[in-house]
Amino acid sequence: MPTASSRITLRQLEYALAVADDGTMSGAAEQLNVSQAAVSMAVADLERALGVQLFMRRKAKGVTLTDVGRTVLPEIRRLLAHADDLHSMVQGLGQSVEGTLTLGCYPPLTPFVVPRILSTFPRRHPLVDIKLFEGSVDELRQRLLDGRCEVALMYETGIGPAVATTRLYTLRPYVILPADHQLARESGPMLLADLRDEPMVMPDMPPSEDLYREVLRGAGVEPKVSFRATTAEALRSLVACGVGYSLVLQRPSPATTYAGPPLKYQEIADDIRCVDVVLAQAKAARLTHRARTFIDFCREVLPPSA
Repeated sequence: MPTASSRITLRQLEYALAVADDGTMSGAAEQLNVSQAAVSMAVADLERALGVQLFMRRKAKGVTLTDVGRTVLPEIRRLLAHADDLHSMVQGLGQSVEGTLTLGCYPPLTPFVVPRILSTFPRRHPLVDIKLFEGSVDELRQRLLDGRCEVALMYETGIGPAVATTRLYTLRPYVILPADHQLARESGPMLLADLRDEPMVMPDMPPSEDLYREVLRGAGVEPKVSFRATTAEALRSLVACGVGYSLVLQRPSPATTYAGPPLKYQEIADDIRCVDVVLAQAKAARLTHRARTFIDFCREVLPPSA
């Protein structure tokens, strides 16, 4: 059991987190509006209380986390998040939801779900400040695991075993074609086999490529990739200009593109894999009250019919 002089304080944890995020004692001190000596002393006291070294000090080059520090850092973030959550609950006698919620989002999903969330959630819970981070699947997974994001909106593909998910709704892929393409139909779904000899614009946005290759190969089609696109709008514009077909999970409205020509969204007749849109969280994390409230809200406003 720790003695009075070796107890860990929230201030020590807060100062250590600021140092880890900034990489320097001086920068952390400026951020916290305290002296550099106060930050250095708090970090040293924390290391003494834990009995481990969290940082390697490099003269004139700031600090870096030790292996132990990298392991401990996510738990420090979670402890501070729950301390903030506890304070908010006590201040509101358990009735209000307060604090900062860092929300991650996979960029192809952002325009379809985040505006719906931000147009409603703040009205219900005005004391919650949502901070948005967009990133790749790998970036979102890492931020969930190290505590920099509490929850993230993602597709359920490629997430990994250390992340738990809550299903929101399911998407079925579409084929997109130039509106005047010979395969574009006025009505009715198409067979993927009809695309066997057509060039394809492949999204260069993991895990989309793996998913679409799986869908096409399931129908006996080996994609003939003519171009790659790193954004959804670039992909749609290339298709609209006749470079090739592609597959997408989302169907924007209207069907026009930045390039000008319109697209045709064609439903698929084959039995193909569908993809869940999920809210992801680290399995090891205990969600704050505001995160649980946010998940319940998303399950309500983003139903399967979304």
